[in-house]
Amino acid sequence: MGKYDDVELTGPERERALSEVRDQIAAWGLTMPGVEPLPLDFGLGRFREVGETEFWVANDTEHGYCGKFLFVFDGQTCPHHRHEMKHETFFVLKGSIRMRAGDEESVMDQGDTLVMPPGVAHSFTGVGPALILEVSTPSVRRDNFFDDRAIGDDGVI
Repeated sequence: MGKYDDVELTGPERERALSEVRDQIAAWGLTMPGVEPLPLDFGLGRFREVGETEFWVANDTEHGYCGKFLFVFDGQTCPHHRHEMKHETFFVLKGSIRMRAGDEESVMDQGDTLVMPPGVAHSFTGVGPALILEVSTPSVRRDNFFDDRAIGDDGVI
């Protein structure tokens, strides 16, 4: 736990969720980086509905890059949000997601890539379990602006 305590899943549900994430990733035959996964419920307490699990490979503010794996269960949604500074590229490594970006909604399948410039509001939902690679400029606190004001500090993380 660390700087995201306010939006992280805790307790026995955390351990159960991480076990299921690890089982699914193993079933895909993948090896994840040796980092502590970050299961997020965004402070809403509805992890299976609104959440994701992040594996931070790098977040180098000095050199200007970030790399993470994002895992969502079937039907689990990373809530609608935007960034003022962060520029992201998403690559679907396993499974499929329903991506909402700006006014567009589409299904992204394994192998699909989507560039997400700063300012474009977006969310995604697992269509079955899915694993996404995010390559971006650094992730920093207070650059995540959510439509749902119950998340973080009045919608800001």
